[in-house]
Amino acid sequence: MTTLTQDIKDKLKRLNVLEKIIAINVVVFIIERLFSLSLEWFKLPSEFSDFIVKPWSLISYAFLHGDVLHILFNMLWLYFIGRMILNLFSPKMALNIYFLGAICGGLLFMLGYWLFPSFLGGNPKLVGASAAVRALLIFICAYMPNQEVRFFTIKLKLWYIGAAIVVLDGIGLFGGNAGGNLAHLGGAILGYVYAKQLVQGKDIGKGFEKIMDALASMFKPSKKSPLKTVHKNKSKVGGYTKADFSEFNNQKKIDVILDKISKSGYDSLTAEEKDFLFRAGK
Repeated sequence: MTTLTQDIKDKLKRLNVLEKIIAINVVVFIIERLFSLSLEWFKLPSEFSDFIVKPWSLISYAFLHGDVLHILFNMLWLYFIGRMILNLFSPKMALNIYFLGAICGGLLFMLGYWLFPSFLGGNPKLVGASAAVRALLIFICAYMPNQEVRFFTIKLKLWYIGAAIVVLDGIGLFGGNAGGNLAHLGGAILGYVYAKQLVQGKDIGKGFEKIMDALASMFKPSKKSPLKTVHKNKSKVGGYTKADFSEFNNQKKIDVILDKISKSGYDSLTAEEKDFLFRAGK
């Protein structure tokens, strides 16, 4: 059992950041189905008044999925897009795009229900990583639009794929999952803006990254720097035997002691070395 646990830990350590997100999504989905949990407090409501009492749902909704096909397609997209993005950009930037995409998708979802409640209908709750995945997809399509990828036997430019996805999401606004498609478009907008700003040399996710780093540091145990023990060899002066040291002229002696201070600090000097330096200074 211990070996199995260790093997699982080793495999998890080897996953990249987006693969770890896939693993979390899968584990949450299995637990939710296994124990028949509803997890209502983690779904994003369409009403702002409901959202205020559970603000964490703006991110937590992206770790919940409606059914097997929902999570399957989202995680497959995330796996393949993630490999492409992490070959070019840092893990932190990938996470910035992912979570900002989820946030923008959630905000547009709530805004849409606030502005057009009769058009979108009902009072649904949003679940799924689709907006976050859309953000990554449209980001890479907008950042390198003319890059070609092979789709079966056909070569397609990335911007063709991005444009097709956005058009399908737009059409989806008039279907049964209007709120979900609105969230997709929110993620897509974030991905597009992020890419275009990055091309101009501006990383718009840096502020979010600092906030996440600050929150993460709150949960990390403080590491106290180990006390350095300085061993003073009283039979030597500045690393030389007393006999050799006494043969040096004053300037050489001073240089030897100053060199020791630069390497180990003033506290590493013996009483004799401090005394000599004090007398030389006078």
